[in-house]
Amino acid sequence: MTGTIINATAIIVAGLIGLTLRKGIPDNISRTMQDGLGLLIIIIGIQYGLKADNLAVIGISLALGAAVGEWRRWEARLEHLGQRLQKRFGNGDSSFVKGFVSASLLFCVGAMAVVGALEDGLTGNYQILLVKSMLDAIFSMLFAASMGIGVLFSAIPVLLYQGAISLGAGFLKPILTGAMLDNITSLGGVLIAGLGLNILGVTRIRVANLLPGILLLPLIMYIFQTLSWL
Repeated sequence: MTGTIINATAIIVAGLIGLTLRKGIPDNISRTMQDGLGLLIIIIGIQYGLKADNLAVIGISLALGAAVGEWRRWEARLEHLGQRLQKRFGNGDSSFVKGFVSASLLFCVGAMAVVGALEDGLTGNYQILLVKSMLDAIFSMLFAASMGIGVLFSAIPVLLYQGAISLGAGFLKPILTGAMLDNITSLGGVLIAGLGLNILGVTRIRVANLLPGILLLPLIMYIFQTLSWL
């Protein structure tokens, strides 16, 4: 879990730098920074989304994932955690929950988190997570500068999510084929694009309620392969 610990630490340290910068940033500039980040995140999501091996798998995974996510209220639970953290550490920061949820989703969704944590768990090689840490640090600094201290607490979901993958790497590695990773990347890209739209304020997509699709995708691919549909 060395890479995951480095990743979480990078998010916190860079976030602290962003908070320092935030003190001198007027509200209008902060809002425009959020818009710029939202646009960039949409482009990143589209880039990842185009890597799909099979769009039917992506669509079914999203649909079933939405059903599970709405049933189990993943978004509400994540926001509730953010609200609890806000009461204890937020100091009246109205954007705490938004920063926490947005950063948590961005840092956890994507193939680098999965593949990097697998490599870290299986071989102790955390080079992928090291690169991810640098990318996450940049976004953490920018997010914290525009959305506040809630961004720093996104290190908690990253630690739990990637840590769980690293600890279960021996079981997960044989399941994740190249095609499956492409589809996970693509589905993650769709969610990232949705997150970008939320940040822009264009719409309000409950992105966290779509996250179960990533967990269901390997099962759906297995069924498709068994039926010779892939």
